[in-house]
Amino acid sequence: MLGAISAISGLIGKAIDKAFPDKSEANRLKAEIDRQLIAMDFKELESATSVITAEAGGESWLQRCWRPIAMLTFVSLVVAHWLGWTAPNLSEEQTLALLEIVKIGLGGYVVGRSAEKAIKTWKQS
Repeated sequence: MLGAISAISGLIGKAIDKAFPDKSEANRLKAEIDRQLIAMDFKELESATSVITAEAGGESWLQRCWRPIAMLTFVSLVVAHWLGWTAPNLSEEQTLALLEIVKIGLGGYVVGRSAEKAIKTWKQS
């Protein structure tokens, strides 16, 4: 998500530079926009973390483990394909879609865990 923030910030920054001839005002405005974009990203990460934390602390075994089970299933399908153990009618497009799900899922898990740890540290300080 930080890549998207950088891209948006860069585009907005260029527009502000063209619209405001006063560099100090332009820099102040760009800094404010960057602060708001980061705050929005932080809120999104905080929300995702609270969902994952609630699931991890849930009463049901299935509620706590459905994400890892789903990701292991998709990873197994990708590995099976690489080993040649897949249905002959599975297209390359479908295989790439599975790999994309794995990449998104693992990325979300890593970001979620990182955000969870960061928020815990932030709340303690």
